[in-house]
Amino acid sequence: MKHTPELPRPQRRPRRLRRTDAIRRLVRETTLTPDRLVLPLFLIDGKNVSEPIAAMPGRARLSIDRAVRECENALSLGVHAFDVFQATDPALKTPDAKEALNPENLTCRAVRAIKAALPEACLITDIALDPYSSLGHDGLISDDGVVLNDETVDVLAAMSVLHAHAGADIVSPSDMMDGRVGAIRTALDAAGHQQVAILSYTAKYASAFYGPFREALDSAPVDAPNVPRDKKTYQMDPANAREASIEARLDIDEGADILMVKPALPYLDVIARLRAETNLPIAAYHVSGEYAMIKAAAQNGWLDERACTTEALSAIARAGADVIFTYAALEYAQWWREYWT
Repeated sequence: MKHTPELPRPQRRPRRLRRTDAIRRLVRETTLTPDRLVLPLFLIDGKNVSEPIAAMPGRARLSIDRAVRECENALSLGVHAFDVFQATDPALKTPDAKEALNPENLTCRAVRAIKAALPEACLITDIALDPYSSLGHDGLISDDGVVLNDETVDVLAAMSVLHAHAGADIVSPSDMMDGRVGAIRTALDAAGHQQVAILSYTAKYASAFYGPFREALDSAPVDAPNVPRDKKTYQMDPANAREASIEARLDIDEGADILMVKPALPYLDVIARLRAETNLPIAAYHVSGEYAMIKAAAQNGWLDERACTTEALSAIARAGADVIFTYAALEYAQWWREYWT
């Protein structure tokens, strides 16, 4: 079509910088490298065991020896950080979650084994009681069905010291109890672990996107008398954003080193809000439901898994996340290698 001569031709043409792949790479604003990713690991007891997780295609519960091999593979692809979650034998679960304070529990043994084999790996451990509790909550429950804050914090602080003794580089309280960051920092310092960092789940929402994770760990609240049916009395209301700023200020004042937003994609505004309010590193968790949706759609031929996963993770980084926890870490790292080589 002939250009209408009466209209001025544009002086600025943004499409000039989109014309070729080389130009697009040159001016790309957000570049997410594999070394900014954290791969969550689901652990089970046994040897040479890998149990696929039906709701999370491509991920499995791993015995410690298989987890070490998974970490070796990840390191070769440029992923250096791992978040450890244990699927506790139901026989070891109790209302008081006492297995959380067993120095020979699965998490502690796994941390020691991975560190012995791969000392360069950065190990993050989850600090919450739901994997160990027969009631499925992140905290202790009173006889009348109340999640006990301060009593839980005492256990979480002791649990953090236990993980530090085992060799954890970072402890990551995901429980959302009030005051737990300060208690953990005090306990770690008193035990001589001043170098162990705290990655706090600062804004962890009471989200419906956690379903596959709870299947992986069998950690959902149980249906029993005087047990809350959900975690809404301690996890954040999905409708709230300003509240995240309050939680962030508290965690910073108590000594957190990194702040987490979870989930990631439905809360990009919260990631951006905290990024603007603090100079601390911001982490975001691309959670099981977000991962599973892309996997399921790709398996049905509705979406391009590689393109959609890359777009999703890039969006999380663009919003301001310095660190991204994702079950797609290995796939993304492989795609990254192929793209840049």
